[in-house]
Amino acid sequence: MPSETIKLTAKFKLKEIPEGLDELFSTYREIVNLLITYVYKNNITSFIRLKKETYHGLRKEYAELQSHYIYTACQMAAAIYKSYRKRKRKRKANGKPVFKREVVMLDDYLFKLSLKKGVVKLSTPNGRIVLEFYPAKYHEKFASWRVGQAWLIKTQKGVFINVVFSKEVEVREPETFVGIDLNENNITLSLPNGKFVQIITHEREIRTGYFVKRRKIQRKLKAGKRRKELLEKYGERERNRLTDLYHKLANRIVELAKKYGGIALEDLTEIRDSIHYSVKMNGRLHRWSFRKLQSIIEYKAKLKGIKVVFVNPAYTSSLCPICGSRLSPNGHRVLRCSNCGLEVDRDVVGSWNIRLKVLKMWGVTVPPKATR
Repeated sequence: MPSETIKLTAKFKLKEIPEGLDELFSTYREIVNLLITYVYKNNITSFIRLKKETYHGLRKEYAELQSHYIYTACQMAAAIYKSYRKRKRKRKANGKPVFKREVVMLDDYLFKLSLKKGVVKLSTPNGRIVLEFYPAKYHEKFASWRVGQAWLIKTQKGVFINVVFSKEVEVREPETFVGIDLNENNITLSLPNGKFVQIITHEREIRTGYFVKRRKIQRKLKAGKRRKELLEKYGERERNRLTDLYHKLANRIVELAKKYGGIALEDLTEIRDSIHYSVKMNGRLHRWSFRKLQSIIEYKAKLKGIKVVFVNPAYTSSLCPICGSRLSPNGHRVLRCSNCGLEVDRDVVGSWNIRLKVLKMWGVTVPPKATR
């Protein structure tokens, strides 16, 4: 049976902040900014090249720092510059990139995590220190998982270590696939038995409600500590409520797909680049966390041995799943095919076409190619 790797990140809040940690944050930020200046001047995107050209100089200048901090700083700087170049091409970035955050990237040589003892041993210029963290119930599930890289993060709420865990899981060959179409306010599933299941999520109402609250706060209060605290409070409430909703939705979807062994989702990684509607609609769609929901569905499915496949989203909501002709609007969210007469909800069409696309990938006969 083939296996796949699942990666999840867990957050650990430290009980106390020992002396010397602030110095580590400032030194690391200084190194990353030196490296960003270097890659910016020399147009370097390769971590290997950056490390080769700067490592020895930085080791001499920061002799007290463990060498792996230089490695991770090179990774961080290369990643920041690549992201900057991508945004620059889209005219979304100006000036030189700068690293301002209180973040330190750690590889598995720089820290040792003990879930049993509730501690993290961290290598610092002053030797290895022991950091205690607050245990959480969900930490227990990672006891048998492999520990990867981590990030030491300082915020107004304290210092956290975000650790990446990985696990190999067996994924069986699917009997067939369930097509899933994600939308702002509902999820539609196309089942192999010819039936469709639509789950109303109310996500749009939740996001709009919190958006209106934040706008009221911004209008009533001037910029300052109180306004910032309120915006952060409602932002966190919104994230927590939606995360809880996503996990419940993912559990339901995985349960429905379990007997078929396969799930098909749209590859929506570049969807934001193609959003060109009204200002109001653009803002709403940019607030929609579709990828987060997809990732939760993906890892929960893999834990159950269910195969997850991503398909090209092109034309999934505009072509007839019966004859392949282009569909026309025929009322609120209803589409009609002038060729074969099919009249159906656009979300049903989307999930249906997603399922047909993945079946075609698997060599199953599907309706004829669309005429455009």
